Amino acid sequence: MSAAHDRGGSEPLFADPLTIRLAQMLDELAAAVPDGSPASDAARIDRIALLERMRAATAALQVAESVRFAQSQVEEQMAANLHADAIGRGIAEQIGLACRISPVMAARRLNTARALWCELPDTYSKLIVGELSERIVDTIVSETRHLDTEKRRSVDAQLKDARLSLMGFKAATAGIRKAAYEADRQGYVERGRTERKHRRVGIRPAPDTMAILTGYLPQEQGIACYAALQQHADSAVASGDGRTRAQIMADTLVERVTGQTSAGDVNVELQIMMPLEALLDPHSNTPATIPGYGPLPADLARNILITSKGRKWWRRLFTAPGGKAGPIVGGDSTRRCFRGWLAKLIKLRDQTCRGPYCDAPIRHIDHNTRHADGGPTTYVNGRGVCQRCNYVREMPGWQINVIDAGLLEQAHKIILTTPTGHHYLSRAPDPP
Repeated sequence: MSAAHDRGGSEPLFADPLTIRLAQMLDELAAAVPDGSPASDAARIDRIALLERMRAATAALQVAESVRFAQSQVEEQMAANLHADAIGRGIAEQIGLACRISPVMAARRLNTARALWCELPDTYSKLIVGELSERIVDTIVSETRHLDTEKRRSVDAQLKDARLSLMGFKAATAGIRKAAYEADRQGYVERGRTERKHRRVGIRPAPDTMAILTGYLPQEQGIACYAALQQHADSAVASGDGRTRAQIMADTLVERVTGQTSAGDVNVELQIMMPLEALLDPHSNTPATIPGYGPLPADLARNILITSKGRKWWRRLFTAPGGKAGPIVGGDSTRRCFRGWLAKLIKLRDQTCRGPYCDAPIRHIDHNTRHADGGPTTYVNGRGVCQRCNYVREMPGWQINVIDAGLLEQAHKIILTTPTGHHYLSRAPDPP
Protein backbone atom coordinates (compact mmCIF):
# COMPACT_ATOMS: atom_id res chain seq x y z
CA MET A 1 0.00 0.00 0.00
CA SER A 2 1.32 3.39 -0.90
CA ALA A 3 0.39 6.56 0.87
CA ALA A 4 1.44 10.13 0.33
CA HIS A 5 0.69 13.59 1.58
CA ASP A 6 -1.17 15.70 -0.93
CA ARG A 7 1.39 18.49 -0.79
CA GLY A 8 3.95 18.90 -3.52
CA GLY A 9 7.56 19.79 -2.77
CA SER A 10 8.36 21.32 0.60
CA GLU A 11 5.78 24.13 0.48
CA PRO A 12 4.06 24.17 3.90
CA LEU A 13 0.31 23.71 3.97
CA PHE A 14 -0.20 26.06 6.94
CA ALA A 15 2.60 28.63 6.90
CA ASP A 16 4.02 30.56 9.87
CA PRO A 17 7.48 32.18 10.09
CA LEU A 18 9.29 29.17 11.58
CA THR A 19 7.59 26.73 9.22
CA ILE A 20 8.60 28.86 6.23
CA ARG A 21 12.21 29.08 7.46
CA LEU A 22 12.38 25.30 7.91
CA ALA A 23 11.02 24.78 4.40
CA GLN A 24 13.63 27.19 3.02
CA MET A 25 16.43 25.39 4.91
CA LEU A 26 15.20 22.08 3.54
CA ASP A 27 15.24 23.45 -0.01
CA GLU A 28 18.74 24.84 0.54
CA LEU A 29 20.05 21.50 1.79
CA ALA A 30 18.41 19.66 -1.09
CA ALA A 31 20.02 22.07 -3.57
CA ALA A 32 23.44 21.47 -2.00
CA VAL A 33 23.34 17.72 -2.72
CA PRO A 34 24.13 17.93 -6.45
CA ASP A 35 26.58 20.81 -5.91
CA GLY A 36 29.94 19.59 -7.16
CA SER A 37 31.92 22.70 -6.30
CA PRO A 38 35.56 21.97 -5.42
CA ALA A 39 36.30 21.66 -1.70
CA SER A 40 39.09 20.21 0.39
CA ASP A 41 38.62 16.90 2.17
CA ALA A 42 39.06 18.73 5.47
CA ALA A 43 36.12 20.97 4.59
CA ARG A 44 34.01 17.94 3.69
CA ILE A 45 34.76 16.34 7.06
CA ASP A 46 33.68 19.59 8.75
CA ARG A 47 30.43 19.46 6.77
CA ILE A 48 29.81 15.85 7.75
CA ALA A 49 30.36 16.68 11.43
CA LEU A 50 28.05 19.70 11.24
CA LEU A 51 25.36 17.72 9.45
CA GLU A 52 25.50 15.11 12.21
CA ARG A 53 25.00 17.82 14.80
CA MET A 54 22.18 19.27 12.69
CA ARG A 55 20.53 15.83 12.65
CA ALA A 56 20.54 15.83 16.46
CA ALA A 57 19.34 19.44 16.68
CA THR A 58 16.54 18.67 14.21
CA ALA A 59 15.50 15.72 16.37
CA ALA A 60 15.48 18.02 19.41
CA LEU A 61 13.23 20.54 17.68
CA GLN A 62 10.93 17.72 16.59
CA VAL A 63 10.73 16.63 20.24
CA ALA A 64 9.65 20.12 21.27
CA GLU A 65 7.04 20.39 18.53
CA SER A 66 5.67 16.91 19.27
CA VAL A 67 5.23 17.65 22.98
CA ARG A 68 3.63 21.03 22.33
CA PHE A 69 1.31 19.52 19.73
CA ALA A 70 0.29 16.77 22.17
CA GLN A 71 -0.39 19.30 24.92
CA SER A 72 -2.54 21.42 22.62
CA GLN A 73 -4.50 18.40 21.35
CA VAL A 74 -5.21 17.18 24.88
CA GLU A 75 -6.47 20.64 25.85
CA GLU A 76 -8.80 20.68 22.82
CA GLN A 77 -10.09 17.19 23.55
CA MET A 78 -10.77 18.04 27.18
CA ALA A 79 -12.55 21.24 26.14
CA ALA A 80 -14.72 19.14 23.81
CA ASN A 81 -15.77 16.99 26.81
CA LEU A 82 -14.54 13.74 25.28
CA HIS A 83 -14.73 10.62 27.41
CA ALA A 84 -11.66 10.22 29.63
CA ASP A 85 -10.69 6.99 27.84
CA ALA A 86 -10.49 8.88 24.54
CA ILE A 87 -8.26 11.71 25.77
CA GLY A 88 -4.97 11.51 23.90
CA ARG A 89 -6.25 9.25 21.12
CA GLY A 90 -5.27 10.36 17.63
CA ILE A 91 -2.24 12.41 18.68
CA ALA A 92 0.45 9.84 17.83
CA GLU A 93 -1.47 8.91 14.66
CA GLN A 94 -1.27 12.49 13.35
CA ILE A 95 2.44 12.65 14.15
CA GLY A 96 2.93 9.35 12.36
CA LEU A 97 1.22 10.64 9.23
CA ALA A 98 3.36 13.78 9.26
CA CYS A 99 6.56 11.74 9.71
CA ARG A 100 5.47 8.96 7.32
CA ILE A 101 5.84 6.27 9.95
CA SER A 102 3.43 3.79 11.52
CA PRO A 103 1.21 4.85 14.44
CA VAL A 104 3.03 2.45 16.76
CA MET A 105 6.42 3.93 15.91
CA ALA A 106 4.99 7.43 16.26
CA ALA A 107 3.66 6.58 19.73
CA ARG A 108 7.14 5.43 20.74
CA ARG A 109 8.62 8.68 19.47
CA LEU A 110 6.05 10.68 21.38
CA ASN A 111 6.78 8.77 24.60
CA THR A 112 10.49 9.41 24.08
CA ALA A 113 9.80 13.10 23.46
CA ARG A 114 7.77 13.40 26.66
CA ALA A 115 10.49 11.68 28.68
CA LEU A 116 13.19 14.02 27.34
CA TRP A 117 11.03 17.10 27.80
CA CYS A 118 9.83 16.34 31.31
CA GLU A 119 12.36 14.06 33.01
CA LEU A 120 15.72 14.13 31.20
CA PRO A 121 16.60 17.82 30.77
CA ASP A 122 20.39 17.36 30.68
CA THR A 123 20.19 14.65 28.04
CA TYR A 124 17.80 16.80 26.03
CA SER A 125 20.09 19.84 26.22
CA LYS A 126 22.96 17.77 24.80
CA LEU A 127 20.73 16.59 21.96
CA ILE A 128 19.87 20.22 21.15
CA VAL A 129 23.52 21.16 20.62
CA GLY A 130 24.34 17.89 18.88
CA GLU A 131 26.65 16.54 21.58
CA LEU A 132 24.69 13.29 21.85
CA SER A 133 23.30 11.30 18.94
CA GLU A 134 19.67 10.22 18.66
CA ARG A 135 20.75 6.61 19.16
CA ILE A 136 22.42 7.31 22.51
CA VAL A 137 19.51 9.50 23.62
CA ASP A 138 17.01 6.76 22.77
CA THR A 139 19.11 4.34 24.82
CA ILE A 140 19.05 6.65 27.85
CA VAL A 141 15.26 6.92 27.60
CA SER A 142 14.86 3.15 27.25
CA GLU A 143 17.24 2.14 30.03
CA THR A 144 15.72 4.55 32.55
CA ARG A 145 12.05 3.94 31.79
CA HIS A 146 11.54 1.88 34.97
CA LEU A 147 12.61 4.77 37.22
CA ASP A 148 10.31 7.30 38.81
CA THR A 149 10.75 10.96 37.88
CA GLU A 150 13.10 11.84 40.76
CA LYS A 151 15.46 8.90 40.16
CA ARG A 152 15.36 9.39 36.43
CA ARG A 153 16.47 12.99 36.81
CA SER A 154 19.22 11.85 39.17
CA VAL A 155 20.57 9.44 36.54
CA ASP A 156 20.22 12.18 33.93
CA ALA A 157 22.40 14.51 36.03
CA GLN A 158 24.92 11.73 36.63
CA LEU A 159 25.23 10.97 32.91
CA LYS A 160 25.82 14.65 32.19
CA ASP A 161 29.45 14.23 33.30
CA ALA A 162 29.93 10.69 31.95
CA ARG A 163 31.45 11.83 28.63
CA LEU A 164 29.16 9.56 26.64
CA SER A 165 29.92 11.49 23.47
CA LEU A 166 33.51 10.19 23.61
CA MET A 167 32.46 6.52 23.88
CA GLY A 168 31.45 3.91 21.37
CA PHE A 169 27.84 2.79 21.42
CA LYS A 170 28.46 -0.42 23.41
CA ALA A 171 30.55 1.34 26.04
CA ALA A 172 28.01 4.15 26.35
CA THR A 173 25.14 1.66 26.69
CA ALA A 174 26.99 -0.20 29.43
CA GLY A 175 27.55 3.04 31.34
CA ILE A 176 23.92 4.07 30.99
CA ARG A 177 22.69 0.65 32.09
CA LYS A 178 24.98 0.64 35.13
CA ALA A 179 23.79 4.07 36.24
CA ALA A 180 20.14 3.03 35.84
CA TYR A 181 20.71 -0.18 37.78
CA GLU A 182 22.46 1.56 40.68
CA ALA A 183 19.68 4.16 40.91
CA ASP A 184 17.10 1.50 41.73
CA ARG A 185 18.43 -2.05 41.95
CA GLN A 186 15.20 -3.54 43.20
CA GLY A 187 13.21 -1.81 40.50
CA TYR A 188 15.62 -3.10 37.88
CA VAL A 189 14.99 -6.67 39.05
CA GLU A 190 11.23 -6.15 39.17
CA ARG A 191 11.34 -4.74 35.67
CA GLY A 192 12.98 -7.95 34.49
CA ARG A 193 10.25 -10.01 36.11
CA THR A 194 7.49 -7.89 34.66
CA GLU A 195 8.96 -7.92 31.17
CA ARG A 196 8.74 -11.71 31.05
CA LYS A 197 4.98 -11.34 30.81
CA HIS A 198 5.51 -9.67 27.45
CA ARG A 199 7.19 -12.68 25.81
CA ARG A 200 6.00 -13.11 22.25
CA VAL A 201 6.78 -14.30 18.75
CA GLY A 202 6.73 -12.07 15.67
CA ILE A 203 7.34 -12.21 11.95
CA ARG A 204 8.26 -9.59 9.38
CA PRO A 205 9.19 -9.64 5.69
CA ALA A 206 12.82 -9.81 4.58
CA PRO A 207 14.37 -9.29 1.12
CA ASP A 208 14.53 -12.01 -1.53
CA THR A 209 11.35 -13.95 -0.57
CA MET A 210 12.56 -14.52 3.00
CA ALA A 211 10.94 -13.81 6.37
CA ILE A 212 12.38 -13.06 9.81
CA LEU A 213 10.79 -15.06 12.65
CA THR A 214 11.65 -13.66 16.07
CA GLY A 215 11.07 -14.78 19.63
CA TYR A 216 11.09 -12.26 22.49
CA LEU A 217 11.91 -14.65 25.33
CA PRO A 218 13.37 -14.72 28.85
CA GLN A 219 17.13 -14.68 28.47
CA GLU A 220 17.75 -18.22 29.72
CA GLN A 221 15.03 -19.64 27.45
CA GLY A 222 16.35 -17.87 24.38
CA ILE A 223 19.88 -19.11 25.07
CA ALA A 224 18.57 -22.65 25.65
CA CYS A 225 16.70 -22.65 22.32
CA TYR A 226 19.72 -21.41 20.41
CA ALA A 227 22.06 -23.87 22.16
CA ALA A 228 19.76 -26.82 21.33
CA LEU A 229 19.64 -25.85 17.65
CA GLN A 230 23.40 -25.33 17.60
CA GLN A 231 24.08 -28.68 19.27
CA HIS A 232 21.85 -30.51 16.78
CA ALA A 233 23.56 -28.74 13.88
CA ASP A 234 27.01 -29.74 15.14
CA SER A 235 25.90 -33.39 15.37
CA ALA A 236 24.40 -33.29 11.87
CA VAL A 237 27.53 -31.77 10.35
CA ALA A 238 29.69 -34.36 12.12
CA SER A 239 27.57 -37.15 10.64
CA GLY A 240 28.13 -35.87 7.10
CA ASP A 241 25.11 -33.61 6.48
CA GLY A 242 25.93 -31.47 3.45
CA ARG A 243 24.06 -28.39 4.65
CA THR A 244 25.74 -25.54 6.49
CA ARG A 245 25.26 -25.19 10.25
CA ALA A 246 23.04 -22.15 9.69
CA GLN A 247 20.84 -24.05 7.21
CA ILE A 248 20.50 -27.02 9.57
CA MET A 249 19.54 -24.76 12.48
CA ALA A 250 16.91 -22.97 10.37
CA ASP A 251 15.44 -26.23 9.02
CA THR A 252 15.41 -27.81 12.48
CA LEU A 253 13.55 -24.81 13.91
CA VAL A 254 10.80 -25.20 11.28
CA GLU A 255 10.59 -28.97 11.77
CA ARG A 256 10.38 -28.81 15.57
CA VAL A 257 7.83 -26.00 15.64
CA THR A 258 5.54 -27.44 12.93
CA GLY A 259 6.07 -31.15 13.59
CA GLN A 260 6.99 -31.72 9.94
CA THR A 261 9.51 -34.36 8.92
CA SER A 262 11.12 -31.93 6.50
CA ALA A 263 11.17 -28.14 6.64
CA GLY A 264 10.11 -27.93 2.99
CA ASP A 265 6.88 -29.88 3.52
CA VAL A 266 4.80 -26.84 4.36
CA ASN A 267 1.04 -27.00 4.15
CA VAL A 268 0.30 -24.72 1.20
CA GLU A 269 -2.91 -22.75 0.97
CA LEU A 270 -2.86 -20.74 -2.22
CA GLN A 271 -4.27 -17.63 -0.62
CA ILE A 272 -1.35 -15.94 -2.33
CA MET A 273 -2.74 -13.76 -5.09
CA MET A 274 -1.71 -15.23 -8.42
CA PRO A 275 -3.33 -15.07 -11.86
CA LEU A 276 -4.55 -18.48 -12.98
CA GLU A 277 -2.50 -18.36 -16.17
CA ALA A 278 0.67 -17.72 -14.15
CA LEU A 279 -0.09 -20.74 -11.99
CA LEU A 280 -0.63 -23.06 -14.95
CA ASP A 281 1.83 -21.65 -17.52
CA PRO A 282 5.42 -22.73 -16.68
CA HIS A 283 6.77 -19.90 -18.85
CA SER A 284 4.82 -17.10 -17.13
CA ASN A 285 6.94 -14.63 -15.15
CA THR A 286 4.02 -12.88 -13.46
CA PRO A 287 4.80 -12.97 -9.71
CA ALA A 288 2.42 -14.05 -7.01
CA THR A 289 1.79 -11.88 -3.95
CA ILE A 290 1.57 -13.10 -0.37
CA PRO A 291 -0.86 -10.65 1.28
CA GLY A 292 0.95 -8.55 3.83
CA TYR A 293 4.44 -9.76 2.94
CA GLY A 294 5.16 -9.03 -0.70
CA PRO A 295 5.89 -10.63 -4.09
CA LEU A 296 6.81 -14.25 -4.65
CA PRO A 297 8.35 -15.19 -8.05
CA ALA A 298 6.04 -17.36 -10.15
CA ASP A 299 8.68 -20.09 -10.55
CA LEU A 300 9.11 -20.32 -6.79
CA ALA A 301 5.35 -20.39 -6.15
CA ARG A 302 4.89 -23.21 -8.67
CA ASN A 303 7.88 -25.05 -7.21
CA ILE A 304 6.42 -24.90 -3.69
CA LEU A 305 3.21 -26.46 -4.94
CA ILE A 306 5.04 -29.20 -6.86
CA THR A 307 7.73 -30.19 -4.37
CA SER A 308 5.96 -29.77 -1.03
CA LYS A 309 4.70 -33.02 0.48
CA GLY A 310 2.37 -31.14 2.80
CA ARG A 311 -1.32 -30.60 2.21
CA LYS A 312 -2.32 -28.14 -0.53
CA TRP A 313 -5.41 -26.02 -1.04
CA TRP A 314 -6.14 -24.12 -4.25
CA ARG A 315 -8.75 -22.21 -2.35
CA ARG A 316 -8.51 -18.66 -3.50
CA LEU A 317 -7.23 -17.32 -6.81
CA PHE A 318 -7.59 -13.56 -7.02
CA THR A 319 -6.32 -11.54 -9.96
CA ALA A 320 -6.60 -8.06 -11.38
CA PRO A 321 -9.81 -7.61 -13.37
CA GLY A 322 -9.32 -7.56 -17.14
CA GLY A 323 -11.04 -5.46 -19.75
CA LYS A 324 -13.81 -3.29 -18.37
CA ALA A 325 -15.38 -5.81 -16.05
CA GLY A 326 -14.62 -5.45 -12.38
CA PRO A 327 -14.85 -8.15 -9.73
CA ILE A 328 -18.35 -9.34 -8.93
CA VAL A 329 -18.83 -8.87 -5.21
CA GLY A 330 -22.10 -9.75 -3.54
CA GLY A 331 -23.35 -8.97 -0.10
CA ASP A 332 -26.09 -7.24 1.78
CA SER A 333 -25.29 -3.53 1.54
CA THR A 334 -27.54 -2.78 4.50
CA ARG A 335 -25.73 -5.19 6.81
CA ARG A 336 -23.59 -3.45 9.43
CA CYS A 337 -20.64 -5.88 9.49
CA PHE A 338 -18.44 -7.14 6.66
CA ARG A 339 -18.56 -10.94 6.60
CA GLY A 340 -17.81 -13.94 4.41
CA TRP A 341 -16.24 -13.50 1.00
CA LEU A 342 -16.82 -9.77 0.99
CA ALA A 343 -14.55 -9.37 4.03
CA LYS A 344 -12.02 -11.83 2.57
CA LEU A 345 -11.84 -10.01 -0.77
CA ILE A 346 -11.29 -6.66 0.97
CA LYS A 347 -8.48 -8.23 3.01
CA LEU A 348 -6.93 -9.68 -0.13
CA ARG A 349 -7.22 -6.32 -1.90
CA ASP A 350 -5.70 -4.28 0.94
CA GLN A 351 -3.21 -6.89 2.29
CA THR A 352 -2.24 -4.75 5.30
CA CYS A 353 -3.83 -1.89 7.25
CA ARG A 354 -4.96 0.91 4.94
CA GLY A 355 -3.91 3.59 7.40
CA PRO A 356 -1.17 5.52 5.55
CA TYR A 357 2.31 4.24 6.53
CA CYS A 358 0.78 1.58 8.81
CA ASP A 359 1.84 -1.96 7.88
CA ALA A 360 0.00 -3.70 10.73
CA PRO A 361 -2.11 -6.80 10.00
CA ILE A 362 -5.76 -6.24 9.17
CA ARG A 363 -8.00 -6.85 12.20
CA HIS A 364 -11.18 -4.96 11.26
CA ILE A 365 -13.07 -4.05 8.09
CA ASP A 366 -14.14 -0.43 8.44
CA HIS A 367 -16.75 1.58 6.52
CA ASN A 368 -15.15 4.49 4.63
CA THR A 369 -18.45 6.34 4.90
CA ARG A 370 -19.66 5.43 8.36
CA HIS A 371 -22.59 3.03 8.60
CA ALA A 372 -24.22 5.50 11.00
CA ASP A 373 -24.01 8.12 8.21
CA GLY A 374 -25.70 5.81 5.70
CA GLY A 375 -22.57 4.18 4.32
CA PRO A 376 -23.28 0.80 2.67
CA THR A 377 -21.51 -2.45 3.51
CA THR A 378 -19.89 -2.92 0.09
CA TYR A 379 -16.53 -3.69 -1.49
CA VAL A 380 -16.01 -0.05 -2.45
CA ASN A 381 -16.98 1.35 0.96
CA GLY A 382 -14.83 -1.08 2.95
CA ARG A 383 -11.19 -0.85 3.99
CA GLY A 384 -9.03 -3.22 5.97
CA VAL A 385 -7.51 -1.64 9.08
CA CYS A 386 -5.77 -2.52 12.32
CA GLN A 387 -7.55 -1.91 15.61
CA ARG A 388 -5.67 1.30 16.31
CA CYS A 389 -6.46 2.93 12.96
CA ASN A 390 -10.10 1.85 13.24
CA TYR A 391 -10.62 3.37 16.68
CA VAL A 392 -8.81 6.65 15.98
CA ARG A 393 -11.01 7.26 12.95
CA GLU A 394 -13.97 7.62 15.36
CA MET A 395 -12.36 10.67 16.96
CA PRO A 396 -13.76 14.10 16.03
CA GLY A 397 -12.27 15.67 12.91
CA TRP A 398 -11.21 12.48 11.09
CA GLN A 399 -12.78 11.94 7.65
CA ILE A 400 -12.38 9.44 4.80
CA ASN A 401 -13.40 9.96 1.17
CA VAL A 402 -13.21 7.37 -1.61
CA ILE A 403 -11.71 8.89 -4.75
CA ASP A 404 -11.42 5.70 -6.83
CA ALA A 405 -13.69 2.68 -6.38
CA GLY A 406 -11.05 0.25 -7.67
CA LEU A 407 -13.58 -1.70 -9.75
CA LEU A 408 -11.91 -1.42 -13.13
CA GLU A 409 -8.17 -1.38 -13.75
CA GLN A 410 -7.43 1.33 -11.19
CA ALA A 411 -6.46 0.71 -7.59
CA HIS A 412 -8.86 1.49 -4.78
CA LYS A 413 -7.95 4.93 -3.38
CA ILE A 414 -9.12 6.91 -0.39
CA ILE A 415 -8.20 10.28 1.10
CA LEU A 416 -7.78 10.51 4.88
CA THR A 417 -8.31 13.97 6.42
CA THR A 418 -7.01 14.64 9.95
CA PRO A 419 -8.35 17.17 12.51
CA THR A 420 -5.66 19.69 11.50
CA GLY A 421 -6.90 19.71 7.90
CA HIS A 422 -4.04 17.69 6.39
CA HIS A 423 -4.86 15.16 3.68
CA TYR A 424 -3.19 11.80 3.05
CA LEU A 425 -3.65 9.36 0.19
CA SER A 426 -4.09 5.64 0.80
CA ARG A 427 -3.84 3.44 -2.29
CA ALA A 428 -4.51 -0.28 -2.33
CA PRO A 429 -1.57 -2.31 -3.69
CA ASP A 430 -1.67 -3.52 -7.25
CA PRO A 431 -2.66 -7.19 -7.56
CA PRO A 432 -0.46 -9.44 -9.73
